[in-house]
Amino acid sequence: MGGASGIFCEGCISLFPQQMHQLHGSGNCTSESEFLLLGLSDGAKLQPILFGLFLSMYLVTVLGNLLIILAVSSDSHLHTPMYFFLSNLSFVDICFISTTVPKMLVNIQAQNKDISYTECLAQAYVLNTFAAMDNFLLTMMAYDRFVAICHPLNYIVTMNPRFCVLLVLLSWLIMFWVSLVHILLVKRLTFSTGTVIPHFFCGLAQLFKVATSDTLINNIFLYVSTTVLGVFPMTGILFSYSQIVSSLLRMSSSVAKYKAFSTCGSHLCVVALFYGTGLGVYLSSAGTHSSQRTMIASVMYTVVTPMLNPFIYSLRNKDVKGALWRLLSRAGFDPWWMDN
Repeated sequence: MGGASGIFCEGCISLFPQQMHQLHGSGNCTSESEFLLLGLSDGAKLQPILFGLFLSMYLVTVLGNLLIILAVSSDSHLHTPMYFFLSNLSFVDICFISTTVPKMLVNIQAQNKDISYTECLAQAYVLNTFAAMDNFLLTMMAYDRFVAICHPLNYIVTMNPRFCVLLVLLSWLIMFWVSLVHILLVKRLTFSTGTVIPHFFCGLAQLFKVATSDTLINNIFLYVSTTVLGVFPMTGILFSYSQIVSSLLRMSSSVAKYKAFSTCGSHLCVVALFYGTGLGVYLSSAGTHSSQRTMIASVMYTVVTPMLNPFIYSLRNKDVKGALWRLLSRAGFDPWWMDN
């Protein structure tokens, strides 16, 4: 997109400044550029059901992850690197789902599929940033478990608070610039008037598919950044757990093995869920032309995964479970479901 005004024309929206005044008077342009998000379904009877379902999932996700953040911050027993990363993961998950679901709910309620060009780019930018931050945080948590189990004597020195904060800040800085480059490259592209995006959110891949200009550079940068920022962290997670398993096999006590590996159980479940649904999105978009299958996979990745993460950690992790029990008890609630 060449100009900052984002004017849509009948043919395309890449305009030179000297042409803008002429095109405004031609009747073929609108001053407010827009895309159309098709959403999950066009059926009128399904709209109230979808609205209620996704509103419920959104509220559960925000509440669950917010409870994790409050439990970690309020309980001194959880002021450790592992739970520092977990609270950051919960914050990112809240932001991740807030990038897509509220806009979809507004469109369903208003019976309107419009999304402005600027809003679409902003959504793509934020979505890409938070997805990568999830990836980074899961890798940091795997490294934390690797140091704790394989090098316990050096754990306090290696995973010091300054180092942990530096890792998180560095990840934010990297994704700020990588996502910015993506958006600057998207602004080079041209789109037809009333471009329809067969999805419920604006993602980079969706924008590339509906562009009317060449997207070779965009795709190259997307593949390179995905490889560097996606495959390498996943490789780090696999390496960390291969070393953890190797250390556990050398332990003579079965009780020590179970105690050490139990601290990894919740993280492994979240990793499997995150990469499993992410792989489902990639395979469905690359291996099929069915937009419905791609959207279902995307719902699992962008909505279901952030919703399940706090349940996995609260139900499988005794420390988090205990902190949540104490938090809710102080607030005057009786968390009877946590007694077992």
